[in-house]
Amino acid sequence: MESVTGRERQELAFNKRLLKNLDYVLIGNIILIMGLSLLILSSATANIAADPLFYVKKHLISIGLGVICAVIIISFDYTKLMRFDKYIYLLLIILLVVVDIKGIVSHGARQWLSLGPFVFQPSEFGKIMMIICFASFLVKRQGELRTLKDLIPSFLYFSVPFLLIVLQDLGTALVFVVILFGMLFIAGAKPSLLLGIIGTGLAVVVLAVGLHLSPLELPLPLKDHQINRLTAFIDPYKDPHDTGYHIIQSLVAVGSGGLLGKGLYHGTQVQLNFLPEHHTDFIFSVVGEELGFVGAAFVLLLYYILISRTIRTAFRSRDLFGRLIVGGIVCMWMFHIFENVGMAIGVMPVTGIPLPFLSHGGSFMITNLAAIGLILSVQLRRENMLF
Repeated sequence: MESVTGRERQELAFNKRLLKNLDYVLIGNIILIMGLSLLILSSATANIAADPLFYVKKHLISIGLGVICAVIIISFDYTKLMRFDKYIYLLLIILLVVVDIKGIVSHGARQWLSLGPFVFQPSEFGKIMMIICFASFLVKRQGELRTLKDLIPSFLYFSVPFLLIVLQDLGTALVFVVILFGMLFIAGAKPSLLLGIIGTGLAVVVLAVGLHLSPLELPLPLKDHQINRLTAFIDPYKDPHDTGYHIIQSLVAVGSGGLLGKGLYHGTQVQLNFLPEHHTDFIFSVVGEELGFVGAAFVLLLYYILISRTIRTAFRSRDLFGRLIVGGIVCMWMFHIFENVGMAIGVMPVTGIPLPFLSHGGSFMITNLAAIGLILSVQLRRENMLF
């Protein structure tokens, strides 16, 4: 009886430490963002479906599934994921190949797979899968990232999923690039070396696009509509009815919101459906028009809290593997936020990148909540606690 009592005391003490170490600020912040997303989504989708709450209900289901995934991941020791990195990587490649062969085409892109009644986007789940795999890859090469030659294996490791995703979605491919360089920096690669590679890459891309648009018409692996979307933000009024339409309508929506906004369900660009994709890619434009500058600033404050608390967890991680996982997630979120908000206010190209926890999208929401599960798993085990 004494051994049982002792075990029970240990479990009780562990549970108290577990509850004590949970980041309730982060959890509360995520709940607040998702609650706000339901409110904004109810307004953004009020006039685009027969059932005004159709998208809100789908969003709730996605949140429910994501929370279940997060709870499962939290209960799992993240360090054990290193044992399965090869299998996760192989599964990701298989899913992406299947999408390229038999994926469902929507809005001109082949990104989705159907599994019975469920339709999901493997490239979204692929972000988390790749972060885990690449973190394991870098841990095994700790201290071996000093020269360009040392980085070549990392680029080759990333190249296969990256090239498969470029065929599906340019925006997601850009997220992969940010994750790659962000995690290399966290793993100890020289900042000057990484900046040199990034600068050279950007120069090559700008030159190639310039030559493609010139009379020389240099052929590129990207489709014309992808190139037009990337360059339209420079002068959206050059083609206001096609490539520049999204940006112009978004600028009108955000600009018309003023300080306090027009109020939920009263935004003209949103409610009259002038603003395209306002429940996904341009959800921030809805915030700007209906909640104004104050509402938009509040949303950005919530994202600041999300990023700062996540960075805090990365610094307090007990090992490099956990630090790389959390750091990769930070890079993913920061790029999503920066690109999506920039896209809405016309300073970044339209790439179809949604806003974390706010935009509608089942695969995207589940991916982000799975990321929260990983962050909390790393956080709870920072003191070498064992499950």
